[in-house]
Amino acid sequence: MRLDVRYANHPEDSKHYTTEELRKHYLIEKVFIEDEVNLVYSHVDRVIAGGITPVKESLKLEGCKELGSEYFLERRELGVINIGGNGKITIDGKVYEVKSREGLYVGMGSKELIFTSDDEKNPAKFYINSSPAHKTYPTVMIDLEKANKVHLGDLENSNKRTIYQYVHPAVCQSCQLVMGMTMLEPNNMWNTMPCHTHERRMEVYLYFDMTEDSKVFHLMGEPNETRHIVMGNEQAVISPSWSIHSGVGTRNYTFIWGMAGENQTFTDMDHVAMNDLR
Repeated sequence: MRLDVRYANHPEDSKHYTTEELRKHYLIEKVFIEDEVNLVYSHVDRVIAGGITPVKESLKLEGCKELGSEYFLERRELGVINIGGNGKITIDGKVYEVKSREGLYVGMGSKELIFTSDDEKNPAKFYINSSPAHKTYPTVMIDLEKANKVHLGDLENSNKRTIYQYVHPAVCQSCQLVMGMTMLEPNNMWNTMPCHTHERRMEVYLYFDMTEDSKVFHLMGEPNETRHIVMGNEQAVISPSWSIHSGVGTRNYTFIWGMAGENQTFTDMDHVAMNDLR
């Protein structure tokens, strides 16, 4: 298992970062690596994000020194969304069939987690978010039908999209993790604009469903001192609670968002007026 540790950065420091430094601290450039559990541990709310890509062999999610735990979910909870081919997740002997765009919430205390692809020529790509937990909640399978749907935006503003809330109080119980997927309709490129911050929660975005030559310009930073990171397909970005998190693509795309922090109230946002952005 690969686990890259990222430390938290003060907004005053981040103002002085070069493009290379911004990418080093916030961008997860390679999420999915064949036959690897490839994770990033962020000290921002101690969120773990990354990819599990079983191709020729099954992969286990295990404890490690950085977690100080015997097994991965000893004191954590987990959200998974599969963006690849069909696969299976075996949790303490129980097998869950997880097809493309299906998700799973796994509660604290599950000891053995094994990830497998049905077809090595079209492997599953399990994207995970994990946060510390204080209580065990039931493991729940979540597909697009079960996810809570929110329709936002319009064609006039190039941001017509559907939000699918997977790990969310309207769908299942969790300690602090909230996770979902947003799909933009064709000819729509903007997400989360007008933008916002939420000092009570950090956020991680994974952008995908992009062509090889398309890009997303992910906006971050304090509202009066914004920065951007140019992102490609299947790359993720860490957004501290003080930062905006918005983006525009050269064409439509899909992204998975995950949050952890003080509360789970999706609408608890500090909105930023367009004229206040700098």
